[in-house]
Amino acid sequence: MIRTGSILLLAVLGTAPLPATPPVVVAAASNLAPVLEPLSADFRAWRPGVSLTVTLGASGSLHAQIRQGAPFDVLLAADTDYPRALVAAGAADAATLRVFARGRLVFWSLHGPLAGDDLRAALGGRSWATLALAQPRTAPYGRAAEEVLRELGFLPAAGTRLVLGETVAQAAQFVESGAAEGGFVALAAVLSPRLAGRGHWREVPAGLHPGVTLDHAAVLTRRGAARAEARAFLDFLAGEEARATLRRFGYETPAR
Repeated sequence: MIRTGSILLLAVLGTAPLPATPPVVVAAASNLAPVLEPLSADFRAWRPGVSLTVTLGASGSLHAQIRQGAPFDVLLAADTDYPRALVAAGAADAATLRVFARGRLVFWSLHGPLAGDDLRAALGGRSWATLALAQPRTAPYGRAAEEVLRELGFLPAAGTRLVLGETVAQAAQFVESGAAEGGFVALAAVLSPRLAGRGHWREVPAGLHPGVTLDHAAVLTRRGAARAEARAFLDFLAGEEARATLRRFGYETPAR
């Protein structure tokens, strides 16, 4: 009877569903929103049974949440400063910090064709009542845009009101809704399926914001460093499939 009972117990255990693997919880800069959907699907195919839960926001705001104990496994920031600050505070694993992409800033408008062939001509070719950009205090794309305006001598411009979004994604929403006549947004936004082909844009040369490289860095938090699934996601980001997807949305990827 003991032997029979053991066999029955093994049979029951063999048919019981395995415990679900908790998702990898990712805090991601908002400019990554268009690319994270295909990346998430590709990661699930690459690592069946493991999913991602993503919270989008300004890099600085996400950094602050992690410092305050928010239960994230991974930070994907639009710069390297915030991940390094997490490491310095003991809130992230230094060995996992890596640059996985470089973002690109564009000026975008739905208000007719832009003048000339470059950004200076586009901004100077007409008067702008409102221009949108991300909040420079917490969003690297906002810091880059502010530096561009300063480099071009456009800050402050007479008669132009700057509309600050909490994130660069919100800056794009201001342009799309008409709350701003033009704005500085991520290239990934204007290449996304939802916005591709709408309006007119000019890429901002990186030389106009030399103090902000827009190198996007990933790092595992202390919680994430203890999870094999979170480490697997970082490995996936470094793989060619993820790199190809990032390039499709306008990101540059570091040499391997």
